[in-house]
Amino acid sequence: MKASFLAAASAILIAVPAHAADDEFSGVYGGVSIGYDIQAGDGDEFISFDRGSNGSFGETVTTAAGANAFAPGFCGGQATSPQNANCVSDSDGATFAARIGYDSQMGKLVLGVVGEIGTADVRDAVSAFSTTPASYYMEREIDYTAALRLRAGFTPAARTLIYATGGIAYAKLDQEFETSNTANAFAVLADDKAWGYQLGAGIEQKIGKNFSLGVEYLYTDYDRDDTLIRVTQGTAGATNPFVLAGGVDFLRGNDDFSLQTVKAVATYRF
Repeated sequence: MKASFLAAASAILIAVPAHAADDEFSGVYGGVSIGYDIQAGDGDEFISFDRGSNGSFGETVTTAAGANAFAPGFCGGQATSPQNANCVSDSDGATFAARIGYDSQMGKLVLGVVGEIGTADVRDAVSAFSTTPASYYMEREIDYTAALRLRAGFTPAARTLIYATGGIAYAKLDQEFETSNTANAFAVLADDKAWGYQLGAGIEQKIGKNFSLGVEYLYTDYDRDDTLIRVTQGTAGATNPFVLAGGVDFLRGNDDFSLQTVKAVATYRF
């Protein structure tokens, strides 16, 4: 997918004709943006278990009596205590980005490609609660983002561009794990990369010969990262649920990690 998109972007850059002097939106440009990221709701998020660490997720970890060891349940957020299935909600935040791109205007039609790199101040967590009682908390934060998108638009009036955009997205992740369980041993097998796609639309208004201001909306959907937690015996006794299961791996059971972003964009055309 990534290779075919890059090939399409290169084809646009090679095939478009040199822009005329009066083409408002032709040529190379650079810009910066500031906006706000909003995560999709994940109140139904949960953790999936693999007894015996053999790759078979969706299993139940049980007590010595055969009861579900995670009967208290799960929540989409950071656990506030070991006893209650209550969580602090995930956090949204501001985003900053820089971009560089190329457009070619042919009459009222504008075609181009844009690359972007930026930050995202969001936190996405999920917690599980056992009957011990104990809490188990997985969190991921975005370190930085990158994207490569095509865009196509039209100019309904002079110096005004309305466009749609779409392409591939990448996020570098920071993974964390916390638990109130001090008996078992836990290892974080982290996946710090997430690939996905972006779709959006925007409007750009030229202010002067080279400078323009705009507003853009983007929807970003990342594939699930494969970070898992491996649980072994540690100092726990033989009747510990994780020990009875022969060791346990667990990971996020919900692969939804999506953002909606609204941003203001300032652009300078060279």
